[in-house]
Amino acid sequence: MKVGFIGLGNVGAKLSGSLLRNGIDLTVHDLNPDLVAQFVAKGTKPAENPAQLMRDCDAVITCLPSPAASDAVMQQMLPEVVEGKIWMEMSTTDEAEVKRLGALVIAAGGAAVDCPVSGGCHRADTGNIAIFAGCDRATFERILPFLTTMGRRILHTGELGSASVLKVLTNYLATVHLVANAEALVTAKAAGMDLNTAYEAVKISSGNSFSHITESQVILNGSRDISFTMDLVKKDVGLFQQIAERNEVPLEVSPLIVKIFDDGIARYGARELSPKYYPPSGRCHGAFNPRTRLSA
Repeated sequence: MKVGFIGLGNVGAKLSGSLLRNGIDLTVHDLNPDLVAQFVAKGTKPAENPAQLMRDCDAVITCLPSPAASDAVMQQMLPEVVEGKIWMEMSTTDEAEVKRLGALVIAAGGAAVDCPVSGGCHRADTGNIAIFAGCDRATFERILPFLTTMGRRILHTGELGSASVLKVLTNYLATVHLVANAEALVTAKAAGMDLNTAYEAVKISSGNSFSHITESQVILNGSRDISFTMDLVKKDVGLFQQIAERNEVPLEVSPLIVKIFDDGIARYGARELSPKYYPPSGRCHGAFNPRTRLSA
């Protein structure tokens, strides 16, 4: 199967790298020619535009920063969609939008899948990431062989759009855990605790989480680099809030998380790394600069 990949950013570059390492016939496209050149040097083929990718490939994967970007790409690809073509949306996006775009692909004779990933850039880089796939079962069976080259745990979630709901939900949970971990570490520091001991105590306790194992480490080592920025967090928690509002679910924590990251963006900028958030109010914020190592 010939696969096209659009979007060679932090996540997309790692996912497409896994395809390349596993011998998939891969063609790539990105607005940044330097990123494309890096992949061409490794043996991939470049595409001039999304339309060429859909014309020349059996399946085209999009991994883009926003629903608007996915829509812009789809408008170029749609005239080339015919029976047998597959569009795979690996971006974190809105359930309603992926259903809308997917319906256009299906009406043209193709198949549509929302298949976002979960687990962080470090796992995407090693092919150890989880992939959710929302589509009909026959399409899932067609794409499963090369999904397994990008991810270790593959879950068929049901109809188109279901994977995007679950992806946004899991990102929301990870964000809540990140905020809680940051507040816990700052409080431990203020209380005079050894932070290595505090990390290990949480790790072996009921307070442990995926976020603690991955993100507390980069907070404590001073890098805070998980290749994920505050604007992306704000987008994801905003998508979760939209799902709740569409379904008339009154939430209390979610609006607070949105407000917290609005504050973080105002203080440090939209492109600041998300673990550089520390409690946005109260004495801890004044006492600890988020650009200073807690483990110092």
